[in-house]
Amino acid sequence: MNVLSIVSECAPFAKTGGLADVAGALAKALGPLGCKSQTLMPAYPALKPLAEKGRQIASFDRLMGGPARILRVRASGVDLLLLDAPHLFDRPGHIYLDASGKDWSDNHLRFGALCKAGAEIALGRLPDWQPDVVHAHDWQAGLVPLYLRQAGSALPVVTTIHNIAFQGIFPPSVMAPLALSSAHFTVDGFEYWEKVSFLKAGLVYADHITTVSPTYAHELLMPDFGMGFEGLLGARAGRLSGILNGIDVEDWNPATDPRIDANYSTRSKKGKVRNRIALARSFGVELPEDAPLFGLVSRLTSQKGLDLMVEATPHLLARGGALVVLGSGDKALERAFADLATAHPGRVGFDTRFDEGLAHQLQAGSDVMLVPSRFEPCGLTQLCALRYGTIPLVSLTGGLADTVINANPAALAAGCATGFQFSPVTKGALIHALDRCFDTYADPVAWKRLVSNAMAQDVSWSTSAARYAALYKELASAHD
Repeated sequence: MNVLSIVSECAPFAKTGGLADVAGALAKALGPLGCKSQTLMPAYPALKPLAEKGRQIASFDRLMGGPARILRVRASGVDLLLLDAPHLFDRPGHIYLDASGKDWSDNHLRFGALCKAGAEIALGRLPDWQPDVVHAHDWQAGLVPLYLRQAGSALPVVTTIHNIAFQGIFPPSVMAPLALSSAHFTVDGFEYWEKVSFLKAGLVYADHITTVSPTYAHELLMPDFGMGFEGLLGARAGRLSGILNGIDVEDWNPATDPRIDANYSTRSKKGKVRNRIALARSFGVELPEDAPLFGLVSRLTSQKGLDLMVEATPHLLARGGALVVLGSGDKALERAFADLATAHPGRVGFDTRFDEGLAHQLQAGSDVMLVPSRFEPCGLTQLCALRYGTIPLVSLTGGLADTVINANPAALAAGCATGFQFSPVTKGALIHALDRCFDTYADPVAWKRLVSNAMAQDVSWSTSAARYAALYKELASAHD
């Protein structure tokens, strides 16, 4: 079973968020299941040294305005197909944004080229390999099934929604340079409020749609979460599945992690105390004696509920806790957390650097990981937290609802709780969850059981990768 995965970012090669982590980890998890996966992604500047080690296997005289080639290379357990198109991707800075923080003005061409190259590979452009199934991730790969249908191909395509808030919307003028047929510019095609939506194309023309948790799949059928696509997804509900994300449990393993101060495991957790001390020292905060050290690692956006966290921090501090925050994004939120750190030296630590090592240190050294999102398709932060015995405090939405067992009285009595959930996503509900967390922390026996339960959870890709492999085989068999 050959699977072509098309994605705009893939860890550890290029990453801005969880999409990259999922693409990299899933590709590796599929191999033992009989799926030979190759991942097509752009050859961004940071990947040029890797690309130079690859072998050219295809070329385009002209792809969205310039020459391009495809290079094959294997790295970090992933078989990569790198789209080297200098006129589109050889530019400094962020993958999606220019120096002013706005979307690159030619993102439609950049990711249209990714889609076109992916469709060409699916149609047999490579001399030695052709996929049985194509897996397109998020809006950046949304035109792939449309290009295939325009070419008369019925090759099965899976489109995965990682976050429906990002829809790839552009003016109708992009249709000509993208070679999109106007016959499909309809309400039943890729037209969205008189504009072109890459994501809608992916949802309409794919054979199957997946998203990254069962609860999020259900939420997407509701106006509060569907963001304009709830009607379309409702009409395709029979072809919509929620398959829970996992994490790379080799990379995220407290027993072997080289980025943390001391390794530890389910059998011996003493190292977690050393990591707690090291984390507090790194962020310049004093260790609470009888209260948790709270961690927060996130993009700073309102989606993540971080404005509520800013409002709730004084209560957290009044209860004796301390807070360390790693993240960047919304400038108002950056200022708010910086102001908290200034106003409460030794109690709040804040760092805007994107640093994978620091992220691992937060997971290992925090007692509690905060994920108060207004919506969260899956979330990987809480999965890493469980793996590291750091108790997640999360809102009751999306994948957070599917992966954390709420420490209510019944779950605590049954000995199965793994974290704290709250709903609705309000300051009052968040503060109530914080109080429950403090109260449970004051009971060492109950807290120790929470930590043991958390670390015992299977957060790997094993089950979910098997579901994807089964879906691929089902679609390929139907195509045959």
